[in-house]
Amino acid sequence: MLRDPERGRLVTLLGGALLALFALAAIVAFAAQANHGSAAAPMLPDLDQETPSDLRVQTVGARGARSYRLGFRSAVRNVGAGPLVIRGRLWGASMRADQVINLVDGSEATVRRVGSIEYVESSDHRHWHYLGFDRYELRHAGSANAVVRDRKSGFCLGDRYYADVRPPGSPLTKVYVGRCGLGARGLSEIEEGISVGYGDAYSAFLEYQDLPLDGLPTGRYLLVHHVNADRRLHELSYENNTASVLLDLRWRGGAPHLFVLASCPESAACVPPRESS
Repeated sequence: MLRDPERGRLVTLLGGALLALFALAAIVAFAAQANHGSAAAPMLPDLDQETPSDLRVQTVGARGARSYRLGFRSAVRNVGAGPLVIRGRLWGASMRADQVINLVDGSEATVRRVGSIEYVESSDHRHWHYLGFDRYELRHAGSANAVVRDRKSGFCLGDRYYADVRPPGSPLTKVYVGRCGLGARGLSEIEEGISVGYGDAYSAFLEYQDLPLDGLPTGRYLLVHHVNADRRLHELSYENNTASVLLDLRWRGGAPHLFVLASCPESAACVPPRESS
């Protein structure tokens, strides 16, 4: 059983000076790695990890051999100056992923080898996933060490929903609406992405959107979601790449009961409001 009391979402706005500092650092790093012949400034994306939501416990197996999994929705929106664009080209059995960045003069630059794109087959669909885009884990409250990690097979990136933040330059309609080469294992190249002002989301239990609860002792845990954890993708800021939920886990009659204590949209160290400093 999972109980989630109603909570208003705290929206934290990054100050202009701090945002400019992050942008400058990203531009410097970008210029050092990208292959381009233009001196124009890059229009970088900004991936904002939304708070884990739609938390549900699922029971698997028959009586005497039951297993319990915590499912959740994970969502990432782009609140930056330009789209996130990933282009893949076949490289052996998978595709090499490059990040394509729009420049203010209308040209584009490419950051090579930001990851891999693989053809993933599951029970409900088969298409090309950009690996390692979003990661999930459970931690003991107050610890930075994971006790359970995800087995996520990557994201089919696209404009799946309208973000509640619409920065300048947001297109009026969705741009990335494809299904990432659905059923097309023989593709040699592909393009995926998230436009400014849009987000991509996976619902609970879809494509491994869950973590096992079996064997975890009673106590408090952090469910942490982290987009672009390895920072291979170039962004305006990495400060909004992590979000978490603080959970209280209790076992009754051999079944888990979870209570949501706090939700933190920009922190991996979520604490209840009364414990905040």
